[in-house]
Amino acid sequence: MGLHCMLNINTLGICLKNNMLQAINITKRFGDHTALGGVNLTIEPGTITSIIGPSGSGKTTLLKTLAMLELADSGSIVLDNINYTFPTTSIEHRVPWPKLTIVFQQLFIWPHLTLRNNILLPLGGSLQKKQQKQLDELVSMFHMEGFIDRFPNEVSLGQRQRAAIVRAMMLNPKYLLLDEVTSSLDVEQIAVILSHLNEVKKQGVGIVVVTHLLNFARSVSDQVLFFENGNIVVAGDRTILENPKNERLKQFTHLIAQAS
Repeated sequence: MGLHCMLNINTLGICLKNNMLQAINITKRFGDHTALGGVNLTIEPGTITSIIGPSGSGKTTLLKTLAMLELADSGSIVLDNINYTFPTTSIEHRVPWPKLTIVFQQLFIWPHLTLRNNILLPLGGSLQKKQQKQLDELVSMFHMEGFIDRFPNEVSLGQRQRAAIVRAMMLNPKYLLLDEVTSSLDVEQIAVILSHLNEVKKQGVGIVVVTHLLNFARSVSDQVLFFENGNIVVAGDRTILENPKNERLKQFTHLIAQAS
């Protein structure tokens, strides 16, 4: 993995390495509400970071801000060797997409298109030979051969989620942000998504997953961030979920376990 940059919440967590996604003291406010209160994090290629925390803590806002769909009020985002400093009114001259791609919980799968055509939509509907080979490999990796040409209402939610991830992967992202993509799935479907994310990770993609499923985070994560009130309260590898030392994280994991 090379230089490993786990976040120390008492520092800016800055590492001297060109290839990474970093947030440095990122803040975001909506009126009087502080959604992000000076967030620092580092995401390396070929790793999976899970972000957990209570509802309304700012997890989705963090993903949108990292993807620059919401512009931060202050701080910096470093995407490999490109520095985006805020405040700014526009990033159009050097947009981070599709190097950094996000998949939302809503998926945005068009009901009148087959899954194949949904996947092809960002590419203009036609493929070059190299892209066709890439699609064939992704369809095989995500075991979609049996339903790729079905319409969304003819497949399960888990199959639609796989299509949304494959659509994002066709853009060749260096970093993939996933917002609750395992929500509403049963245990078997979650296991399928987990195995596919590990395959994507092996291709060198840095993955950030917002999830409420602690077992998912325990299984898949190189880094776990516990988020609350717009801040990272605890950060570490997956072992921080086994026997939490932080009292708030301990309380949170206990409540989640009771609700499961």
